[in-house]
Amino acid sequence: MHLFMEKFKKSSFVSLISVFAAFNVICDSLMSLPLPFSGVWYSWIFIATPISGILLGPYAGFLSSFIGVMVGHSMVFRGSEEFLFTFGAPIGAMISALLFSGRWREVLVYYLVLLGAFFVTPVAWQLPLWGMWDVFFAFGCLLTVIVAMQKWKNIWNTRASTNLLYILALCAFIGLEADVLFRIFIFVPCQTYQSIYGFNVLDLQYIWGMGAIETPIKAALSTLITTIMGPPIIMAVKKMGLTLVKD
Repeated sequence: MHLFMEKFKKSSFVSLISVFAAFNVICDSLMSLPLPFSGVWYSWIFIATPISGILLGPYAGFLSSFIGVMVGHSMVFRGSEEFLFTFGAPIGAMISALLFSGRWREVLVYYLVLLGAFFVTPVAWQLPLWGMWDVFFAFGCLLTVIVAMQKWKNIWNTRASTNLLYILALCAFIGLEADVLFRIFIFVPCQTYQSIYGFNVLDLQYIWGMGAIETPIKAALSTLITTIMGPPIIMAVKKMGLTLVKD
């Protein structure tokens, strides 16, 4: 009986990965909100990223999102360079999952390394810092979470329904901005803005200004959806006999 249950759980988990991979494909195949161009999230993939990671865990969540964006980008081709930038989506799913499981050290290292790379890039100092205020706000939220977790041990108890909503919101938002930060890393420190797109500093400043409006709107929308839909989905997954990464 025990062996049967183990096989059932494994097959159910594989099925869950497939379902979320398909969900990611659908979201990545649909064009995003009709807002001004900023170069971030052409599609609706930002809706699927956080919940995929939170439900499946860092590695399965990464895999599910990775399959989704690769297939989605192949179905709706946006240029070969976009296959590089879209790695941010599975990374964002992984970051959301790591934070949900309480593994804040990996998340902190990720933010510090990529933010550090941005600030040591000379052209970065010619860009308005308010253009990526949402990334800085997410980093501030992360630091606040770390301090709170050190001070109050039970504050990150995902099994408590009273805690689950704000945990989901924080994990979703910080994971989404980790996705954005990866794309910024590829764009500015790796200098693809010049080598691939041929942009100059004035072009970058224009993109930064519009990104300060569009990206936070999309991140807020995804965070809201994750917070609302997360609890019933988590409950349904647990009824299947599966456990979340935190459990």
